[in-house]
Amino acid sequence: MKFIDEAKIEVSAGKGGNGAVSFRREKFIPRGGPDGGDGGRGGSIRAIADRNINTLVDYRFARLHRAKNGESGRGAQCNGAGADDIQLRMPVGTVITDLDTGELIADLSRHGQVATLAQGGRGGMGNINFKSSTNRAPRQATPGEPGENRKLRLELKVLADVGLLGMPNAGKSTFIRAVSSAKPKVADYPFTTLHPHLGVVRVDTDRSFVIADIPGLIEGAAEGAGLGHQFLRHLARTRLLLHIVDLAPTDPDVDPVKDARAIVAELKKYDQGLYDKPRWLVLNKMDMLNDGKSEVTAKKFVKALRWKGPSFTISALTGTGCRELSFAIMKHLDSLPRTQDSDVEQ
Repeated sequence: MKFIDEAKIEVSAGKGGNGAVSFRREKFIPRGGPDGGDGGRGGSIRAIADRNINTLVDYRFARLHRAKNGESGRGAQCNGAGADDIQLRMPVGTVITDLDTGELIADLSRHGQVATLAQGGRGGMGNINFKSSTNRAPRQATPGEPGENRKLRLELKVLADVGLLGMPNAGKSTFIRAVSSAKPKVADYPFTTLHPHLGVVRVDTDRSFVIADIPGLIEGAAEGAGLGHQFLRHLARTRLLLHIVDLAPTDPDVDPVKDARAIVAELKKYDQGLYDKPRWLVLNKMDMLNDGKSEVTAKKFVKALRWKGPSFTISALTGTGCRELSFAIMKHLDSLPRTQDSDVEQ
């Protein structure tokens, strides 16, 4: 199934039913009085977060969602029936904003969370509500209120604890295959990853974290180059970023230090908040270096990059260093306060 992480829809709630003007007319009851009932409420449209859905593909083509109107009131004090609400099931992590104003409508960060997208109109009042000692035969009633109508943008931001950054072919997909059960495509050409992948990394029977792999970034991604910029939003909820660097590029003209700096620059251009997240340096493909020079090469790279944060050396292909890195990530995540947005159903 194609991964769809953005959609635009229109929601239209139902109108409330009109109030009725009616009088009781029965034999031998000459002064029956008003008995017009109220109108029923219009149907509302609500979104429900569902962890069993992982894409917005249902809303790519079904763009208009309209609830029914409430029934009008009738005589004999009969109120009109209210219309049923429409429930739209969406993936956990969906952010809903008003397309015209940019206002945040809802952030569905928890399974089962409910948000009202368009409120149905209230039903009008029948003439029985206007009866008084001075107005024994009111002939007024109120119409039902119109329901809300909105154009909305749906944007899916996957819920993951750890996000992977890196140039194409840096080994991100190989790494997520090495530490989890996820099986993203791996090949010897750029952009083998075309959409985000999630993997659950279990370091113990009851301790785990979720890791997200997005397409590789290239210089100019913030302006739209490559594929990675389309999915950077999925790293917004992560609590730790792993910057994976190919320390043994097959192209002799490639400078890993320059590429690493380009990735950091793209992060800062795209979103300062993403740039400020905790970030670790992971030097990959150590198995392709000469055993006697691998540690020296790693130290030279860290020094040339002027990196001051945590750094790790691994081989995602052979699994060397991956287990130690997973335990270090788990220890770091355990030390952080658990926020509501980062709660992931596992």
